[in-house]
Amino acid sequence: MNNVIIRKVNPSDSRKEISNIYEQSWKYAYKGIIPQEYLDSIPKGQWCGMIDNPNWHTLVMLDRDKIIGTSSYCKSRFEDDKDWGEIISIYFLPEYIGKGYGKALIEQTVEELEAMGFKQIFLWVLEDNHRARHFYEKCSFKSSGKYMNNIIGGKQLRELQYTYFAD
Repeated sequence: MNNVIIRKVNPSDSRKEISNIYEQSWKYAYKGIIPQEYLDSIPKGQWCGMIDNPNWHTLVMLDRDKIIGTSSYCKSRFEDDKDWGEIISIYFLPEYIGKGYGKALIEQTVEELEAMGFKQIFLWVLEDNHRARHFYEKCSFKSSGKYMNNIIGGKQLRELQYTYFAD
């Protein structure tokens, strides 16, 4: 990870390249969780418009000049947790998953939220995404017991809330 840089997204970063990370990560991480037909039908560039949401902040992780991972974060989008910071997403190209890159990116995302004044941070993770849940637990996130139901690709899925409390 010597050549890895984490920084805020800038106007010259390819939105299609960043969206591709979401697309590839979804197809890899959610295989067997979200219906395959839905994963196969994700259009290229699906997440391009979300990257410049004025209420969100986005980090990119680069290995040399290649964007390999991304995270988005903001003030909570949920009224129940309005004083919390929220990690909206953290995704990687599949070949970079499970190699230690995620820890660096989530730590930087937490630091950014702390710099915004948030001492309480949460994220949502699919209940059946055991790999991600284990990762978040290793990074000191804990299940809050809260959940929400969601339908993705016609399948009922449960998302669990994980929380982190800054020192």
